[in-house]
Amino acid sequence: MLSSFTPGFTQIRVTALAGGVGGAKLAVGLQQILPPGALTVIVNTGDDFEHWGLHVCPDLDTVLYNLATINNPEMGWGRQEEKFTVLDEMDRYGGDQWFRIGDKDLALHLRRTEWMRQGVSLSEVTDRLRRMLGVPSTILPMCNEPVRTLVHTDEGDLPFQHYFVRRRCEPTLVDLSFLGAERAKLSNEIKRALDRADLVVFCPSNPYVSIDPILAVPGMRDRLCAIKAPKIGVSPIVSGQALKGPAAKMMRELGEMISPVTVVDHLGDLLDGFVIDAQDRDLCEAVILPTLTTDTIMVDLESKAELARAVVEFGLSLHANHMLSPIDQPSLQ
Repeated sequence: MLSSFTPGFTQIRVTALAGGVGGAKLAVGLQQILPPGALTVIVNTGDDFEHWGLHVCPDLDTVLYNLATINNPEMGWGRQEEKFTVLDEMDRYGGDQWFRIGDKDLALHLRRTEWMRQGVSLSEVTDRLRRMLGVPSTILPMCNEPVRTLVHTDEGDLPFQHYFVRRRCEPTLVDLSFLGAERAKLSNEIKRALDRADLVVFCPSNPYVSIDPILAVPGMRDRLCAIKAPKIGVSPIVSGQALKGPAAKMMRELGEMISPVTVVDHLGDLLDGFVIDAQDRDLCEAVILPTLTTDTIMVDLESKAELARAVVEFGLSLHANHMLSPIDQPSLQ
């Protein structure tokens, strides 16, 4: 993918928090409008798991494949022009085939697992992969230690991929736990990415299973609160629906409104501004933050870049207003 970065953004460094397809789409837009190397994406690893004896990182790979423009354009995840010869053979021998790993995808899992068994950190493995695939942006797992999302449901506890893929989110959500989070550590790479950022973006990812695991890493919330860069959230909810994934179902089962306002309330004091789809502009008054309304639905590269440009410009306007005295600050609502 050729970059067409915006001239006014040549000195801007952006750090994004992401997971899932929605987060990956906005990351693509940000990469498109920023100079090479100006974007860092911190990615959820709470949904990592072992399958066929391999270390599988679904969110990391979704972001990686999207930024490398080799993702399946219809699904948003997985590889384009994929074949499933190994999966079919595994089924023949009675192996699990509920998690559909394609042949190209399998090669990456094999290589990642090989390196990790040699003692290479997940951060280093991810950096090797993104360089091999020609991705100019930095991709960082939220931590190198294993953290696993456990979904508490009305049918018992389920590892995240068993709930999300195997059971298709059918059981009713009761609560979530992030096993191992208390032992996780902020990597030096993440500390630098946050401290050097001119803007931090919470991508339109599921707040409960994509963003919360990242925030569960000890020190992450404190670091985010301490940095001076504006922190902008983008709503994953449009007109009462989640554009991708189970966020709306989870909100309903947790007794919350299916609304961008719920996302703002959930992230609390981590945000300085919030981006809402134009279809939800009537909700702006309910958001106690500076709010931008724009088209947030990303269907192609152009719309991803347009949303990214709007988010960055909005964030820079907040930064400029912070530089003014309170009496001079204009209203952004």
